[in-house]
Parts: sequence; structure tokens; C-alpha cells
Amino acid sequence: MILGNRGGDMDKAVEQAVYRVIRSMRESLGEPLTIDDLARTAMFSKFHFSRIFQRVTGLSPGKFLSAMRLQEAKKLLVSTSLNVIDISHRVGYNSVGTFSTRFTSSVGVPPTTFRRHGGFVPQIAVDNQCDAASSPSATVSGFISAPDTPLGHTFIGLFPQQIPEGRPVSCTVLERPGPYLLDKVPGGSWFLLVHALPPGVVDEPSARGVRPYVLRHGPVEVRDDGETALPELVLRPLRLLDPPVLLALQDIRSTARRIVEARARAQGHGFGPTAPADPGVGKPERGGRGGHRGAASRAPGNAARAARAA
Repeated sequence: MILGNRGGDMDKAVEQAVYRVIRSMRESLGEPLTIDDLARTAMFSKFHFSRIFQRVTGLSPGKFLSAMRLQEAKKLLVSTSLNVIDISHRVGYNSVGTFSTRFTSSVGVPPTTFRRHGGFVPQIAVDNQCDAASSPSATVSGFISAPDTPLGHTFIGLFPQQIPEGRPVSCTVLERPGPYLLDKVPGGSWFLLVHALPPGVVDEPSARGVRPYVLRHGPVEVRDDGETALPELVLRPLRLLDPPVLLALQDIRSTARRIVEARARAQGHGFGPTAPADPGVGKPERGGRGGHRGAASRAPGNAARAARAA
């Protein structure tokens, strides 16, 4: 099931009702909105409203509203000089402590760290809570296609929910859309979430009005020690119905430095001619529980697509 593809058979009245609610959320992020308030905006009973909202967006109304508040906080942190207390109040939190805790849990770093790094992090941390019980060695591979719009650095991660927040169980960053390989994946049911930015974007995209491209696919069932090959998936522009991308993405400048350093090391060991000229095109980036590592390995079944992308 590809979650991003709504299809032409969706009830237009239901979709428009959800649009109205999301616009109302956006205009009232600092207000104490309730499910009753949102259901009245949608013109449905609150029980029916909650079901249709989750069917359309993949999240409950409360979870979606919380994500929008944190996304606005991300934007304010990198585009204004407001302090954290003022920002927390602007996005509907009465307690700065509660705001900081939720921001850190969802974005991956505290608000002050997020601001200091300009909306990105040097490296994405992964969830290693199951390492003590097992040594996951399953892999997930596939190919990410881009539309005609040129796109640059592309984050790919596996998450337990339909929203990119917190720590992925495995992830990688490509220089551009193409073949990928996620390794050290624990067995379980995960959602593949992908986020790509236009070339050259080096600060928090929502602060500049940049329209990222995304896709959501899942649930992906992964067996311990198994190999899961996913179908080719196509990125599309982020829409109002999509949950915000809360995870602080990796700084492409630090990624570029690591790529340059890896090439220099390869050349120093006499492997210069075989070092990948452009990781993410022709060969997939190998991800895993250590985050982006810059190592290249061919994903099963992607040779033809890799040749086409090169």
C-alpha cells in the first residue's frame, strides 16, 4: 500500500473537510483547539471526523496538530530571534519544559541545538533500543525516482509511525534520488519515509518557503536476517494533507565534507579510479544503525535503474 497515492476515488467532500481543518489548525496554532472544535470546522461528528481525518492523513487530528505546532516552532527557531519561551507560547504550549521535551523527542535535538545548527544536525542518530536483545542484519533496498524537478540530498529512513520524527531504525542520505540500501534493520513493521530538497538548500527549508519532495510507503514487513526489495517509488511535492517532516535532517555540508574525505582516503590507498564519483547515483548509499556512513554497495535488482540514473 503506497500511502501517498490518494487516488481519484477519494470522496472529495471528505478531502475538502480535512483541508478546512488543517487550514484552521495552521491559523490557530497558539489556541487550545479541541477535537470538538476541529469536528465543527469539518462539519462532522467528532467520532466520524477522527476516523476520516486519520484515513486521509495517516495521523489522528491531535497528532497532526502537535506535528504542525512543532514544525512552526522549527521555522521560528531559525528565522526569528524569539527566545524559546516565546516560541513555545506561540505554538500553543503553556509549559516551556513540556515544549522542549516534545521538541527533542520528535526533532531529535533540543530547540537551542536546532537553532545553533541552523535547522540541521551533523549526523542523524538511529534508534538502538533493540541492540541489546539482538544484532539486526536485515536489509531493505529499492530505488527512489524524482519528478522532472531537479532534487538534491535525499533522506531515506525507516520509522515505526507514518511520520518522520524521532529516531529512525535505519537511514541513509543520498546526494540525489536513486538506488539505496538500508542495512542493520531489525525485524518488524516499519514505514519508509523519504524527504528530498532542491540542490543547494543548506538551511531549514520551511523557513525559506522551500517546497520539499516526500513519499511515504508502508507498512514494510521486515524479517530478521531477511532481504526486502521494495518497488520503485516516486517522490512528489509535500502537500497540505501530508504530516510535517519533524526530524532534523542531516547537514548536507557535513555530508559533502565526509564524501570528499572518503574519496581522499580511497585515493590514498590506491582506489581512486574506483571511488564513486557521485554517491547515490549508480550505486546505493548504505545506511544502517549508525546513520549515514557514505559507503557504497549495490542494492539487489537495481543495476538497470542505476545505469539509467548514472
